Amino acid sequence: MTNILWFTQIGMADVAQVGGKNASLGEMVSNLSGAGVSVPGGFATTADAYREFLAANGLYDRIRTTVEALDVDDVAELARVGATVREWIENQPLPAGFETDIREAYATLVAADPQPESVSWAVRSSATAEDLPDASFAGQQETFLNISGIDHILAAIRSVFASLYNDRAIAYRVHHGFDHHDVALSAGIQRMVRSDVGASGVLFTVDTESGFDRAVFITSSYGLGEAVVQGAVNPDEFYAYKPALREGRPAILKRSVGEKAVKMVYADGTHAGASTVFTDVAPAERARFSITDAEVEELGRQALTIEAHYGRPMDIEWGKDGVDGKLYILQARPETVVSRTDGNVTRRFVLEEPGSVITVGRAIGQKIGAGPVRVMTSLEQMDAFRPGDVLVADMTDPDWEPIMKRASAIVTNRGGRTCHAAIIARELGIPAVVGTGDATAVLRDGQDVTVSCAEGDNGFVYEGILGFEEVITRLDEMPESPTKIMLNVGTPDQAFAFSKLPNKGVGLARLEFVINRQIGIHPRALLDHATLPAELRADISERIAAYDSPREYFVKRVAEGVSMIAAAFAPEPVIVRLSDFKSNEYANLIGGDIYEPHEENPMLGYRGASRYISADFRECFDMECEALRFVREEMGLTNVEIMVPFVRTVGEAHAVTELLGENGLRRGENGLRVIMMCELPSNAVLADEFLEYFDGFSIGSNDMTQLTLGLDRDSGLVAATFDERDPAVLKMLSMAIEACRRAGKYVGICGQGPSDHPDLAEWLVGQGIESMSLNPDTVVETWLRLAKLGVPAA
Repeated sequence: MTNILWFTQIGMADVAQVGGKNASLGEMVSNLSGAGVSVPGGFATTADAYREFLAANGLYDRIRTTVEALDVDDVAELARVGATVREWIENQPLPAGFETDIREAYATLVAADPQPESVSWAVRSSATAEDLPDASFAGQQETFLNISGIDHILAAIRSVFASLYNDRAIAYRVHHGFDHHDVALSAGIQRMVRSDVGASGVLFTVDTESGFDRAVFITSSYGLGEAVVQGAVNPDEFYAYKPALREGRPAILKRSVGEKAVKMVYADGTHAGASTVFTDVAPAERARFSITDAEVEELGRQALTIEAHYGRPMDIEWGKDGVDGKLYILQARPETVVSRTDGNVTRRFVLEEPGSVITVGRAIGQKIGAGPVRVMTSLEQMDAFRPGDVLVADMTDPDWEPIMKRASAIVTNRGGRTCHAAIIARELGIPAVVGTGDATAVLRDGQDVTVSCAEGDNGFVYEGILGFEEVITRLDEMPESPTKIMLNVGTPDQAFAFSKLPNKGVGLARLEFVINRQIGIHPRALLDHATLPAELRADISERIAAYDSPREYFVKRVAEGVSMIAAAFAPEPVIVRLSDFKSNEYANLIGGDIYEPHEENPMLGYRGASRYISADFRECFDMECEALRFVREEMGLTNVEIMVPFVRTVGEAHAVTELLGENGLRRGENGLRVIMMCELPSNAVLADEFLEYFDGFSIGSNDMTQLTLGLDRDSGLVAATFDERDPAVLKMLSMAIEACRRAGKYVGICGQGPSDHPDLAEWLVGQGIESMSLNPDTVVETWLRLAKLGVPAA
């Protein structure tokens, strides 16, 4: 019988002997080392050795008799029986031959290491039914880090074996129909990566929330990766675009700074239970990213290599060695939740009423749940948990699985989107909001709440039970539409999810929404950062600390927002409207009150093209252009098109297109189209003249209606007169559409009128409108209604 196999001897064909985790490590060591994937070496114990260990002294017969009589839904009895069985295993000596083989293999590893005096090891669990396409459960068994010395290694191996009978592992096997006898355990002994003085995290080759498969999602924090996996820290998050990674282009779509308040490092001991410790992270380090852009992209490339080898989306743990500076892959297993969803079906949960927000964190999944709060501080409280309760805790680990599966939602103080609580919640299909920071303090037992993960990256906990609905759409049953249906997308963090809706691209991406949500600081305040009043300068410095300069902060953050939307919908066009803040809206940004004029009617004031071409705003506009040029030219997202809002005169049209050209955004270069927002009567009256400077119009029906009818749509006194179907407004729209059709140029509409008024939508189709850009919640209904009109769009 073989007790030990080296990683170089095993591959995925050996799952039955070394389990999914160790088989995957061997697979990568044997097949991907030459392709740039770095995996620390080691050896694995075999399932045969494990079974021989359990068979000795009748141990397995005692375990089987005890476990098979157990009702796993009785959480108190489950905890008692699990503890008893684990104690039996940890007290059982290893068979002599097995122990000898481990001692010899360990001695060989240490002798071959370049630092034999200081090297330590990870002792990892690998179950023979774990991490298979139809069986995966995060963290079922134990892993021990920074173990050294043969006696400590042997004890850790026994503890790993005992963890096959953790409470959650016993319950999981029962609930999923696995016979306890059919599952064995292998222990992997792998060289430690010194991420205790570096960084580590988890990455997925598919977006864990939306299932978007053209980006790699990476989390990172200082110290050992168990802190991220356990949910003890709120890590940094990154998205990297796969096509850009393959082409060697800048690939980062999004960067989010996590709190990273603590990190797991080596303790003085090197035996299981005393080998690691948490320590606080210095405030200055918390404010910075834990890895560089180059490291994010290198991790992304290694992830692509692994995904291509396995032929499926992967869940990967990684570490950065702070001593040698290199990146290593520590584990890789199939992703088993979003990759199984039906790509022809979209499910969207929608709140039907507003609510009062109690706390906010990271959204896990895209569902909504509601129920009474149950604040849990320890496993001893499991008996008090009732089906349908909202589980609230500082953090959870897989031991909590027996009650997590009963919860209507989960809320935690700590954790990121790749921690155990998040992964288990996804697998169970339960909405979770993690990393709130204060859930256990602001939520009380018995309080009714609604937990919404259906509003983008942020998850919200609302006061009371709010109404919500689930909207299901079968994409393979959508009929053809007589015009192209595009989307209005203002929030980059929802772009991946919205891209699943039927669409022909994005007809309106509002740059001011990106600036407001992702930056929140007046661009001039960033440019003048060094000379700002001390208090304001300090506030801004704290907000931009993760970036090298105030200007870089603005440019990169705008580029992130735009590229996120562009990547989600590529290769379909994404029309990005340049920032259209009015002076009162700009004034609301941090530092904005210093720079913005007071205007009696900002709607008709310093906005749009007039602002861009003014000397006072020129440097700010240059930064917008730099970000857009970076997305198109450097990242390769040439599906981004530019739209200029509120162009009052033909002279402004000439000036603004010249200015764009000076900033490297010239019409026709690298396929760039520059569209004009047709929203003033002058645009329709002089449509032919304006079209000399633009590649088409996108009609803004809201401003066109109020300016044609001479009313303020926000005034309750005259709001009833606002109607896009007024003959005067229709005349303006008709003139604009006809001019574009004569010139053979694009014409679309991005107002809400076609959604609100079916007869207007039908009229626009009859006029020859090329596209309608709608808010996501109206797309399916409008699409189906227009499909009844007949002839599909070209």
